[in-house]
Amino acid sequence: MTRSRVRAFLCAVVVVMVPAPAVLAPPHALVVALSATLAVAVALTRLPYRRIGLATAATVVVLVSFAVTFVYQGRHQFAGLWLPVEMGALLLLFGRVVRRLPGRQAAVIGTALGVATAVALPLRLTLRMPRPTADASVIACLLSFIAVAAVAAVALYLRSLDDRRVRAVADARRAQRLETARDLHDFVAHEVTGIVLEAQAAQLGELDPHEARELAARVEEAGLRALASMDHMVSALRDPDERAAEEPPPTRVYGLADLPDLVGRFSATGRIPARLDMPGDLALPAAPEIGSTAYAVVLEALTNVRRHASSATRVVVAVAPVDNSADDAADGPALRVSVTDDGGTCPTGLAGDDRHGGGTGLIGLAERVKALGGALHADRQAAGWQVAAVLPVPRSARSRAGR
Repeated sequence: MTRSRVRAFLCAVVVVMVPAPAVLAPPHALVVALSATLAVAVALTRLPYRRIGLATAATVVVLVSFAVTFVYQGRHQFAGLWLPVEMGALLLLFGRVVRRLPGRQAAVIGTALGVATAVALPLRLTLRMPRPTADASVIACLLSFIAVAAVAAVALYLRSLDDRRVRAVADARRAQRLETARDLHDFVAHEVTGIVLEAQAAQLGELDPHEARELAARVEEAGLRALASMDHMVSALRDPDERAAEEPPPTRVYGLADLPDLVGRFSATGRIPARLDMPGDLALPAAPEIGSTAYAVVLEALTNVRRHASSATRVVVAVAPVDNSADDAADGPALRVSVTDDGGTCPTGLAGDDRHGGGTGLIGLAERVKALGGALHADRQAAGWQVAAVLPVPRSARSRAGR
């Protein structure tokens, strides 16, 4: 058994043992037993658990503890039997709340837990004794308050250490990103300066076709190296634990109707012919967000083809509706967008035919497609590469298409 399973097993045993004495006690003892059991179970559980967070669980425990204090009418012996167990669980939960929750939640829920531990629990015992006295209640509450204050001091100290560690990590990350940004400027400026010098030298005299081809090749290599440097630097700057901030929408939203122009420009400005396979009436049923995402997928894939597979001899862009009822990516009709290249015969692109280490374009696209309920796949296809996205068509768009 792994350590986590052993811990879960021991916690389950402890939770089961807490209400065990209630089997030999009167029925009303089950009330305080269940309250203590709930407090122990929440205190020993790693939260969040599924969709239950620490704040929600702690709030439920506090409400149950207060309710039991007010409604319990049994003998004080049973309240005293489970009081140490419930108080220990509440103190542990109180420490976790003060240390882990955000400021406002920690203040509100922590105060409620402190009052339940230092006031409600002692009074549950002392007020049900045969001869309750004010002195006994005050002493019990005072002792409980000392325990709560000690736990609060330790939790606040640990919280300050956590905050200090977070600030130190943030400062180190900020300094590293500034250093990376300076390196990016140096790398890109070096390559761009070389491109400018090559262009200035070409203007000094007439170049024969052979020299012109060599110049164009040097300029291309310098540009590809600059793009490679930016890819590596952006990968280092990107925080994998944080989602990229949403960029403001462009002035014009591109969609499926703009794909012919995009593919045509790609073929006209490069040496790789591209073909678009798309039904003429496909732009009608697609929602705006579906069309813009499909356009972004094609744009990113064509950019990667030009950079990583400059020796490819053919690129096929296919856009077609599919019935994705049996697929996990979407339920019902969907739009499939794919860009496939043949890889070429000799790898002369940025990194040959190895496209595993690109930038963050495909990562961002995958998140964007996933947010729409679809899926993005990028993998080898025969000798080349294929980027394919499946985008579910919303019901409103389907109804418009039907009309």
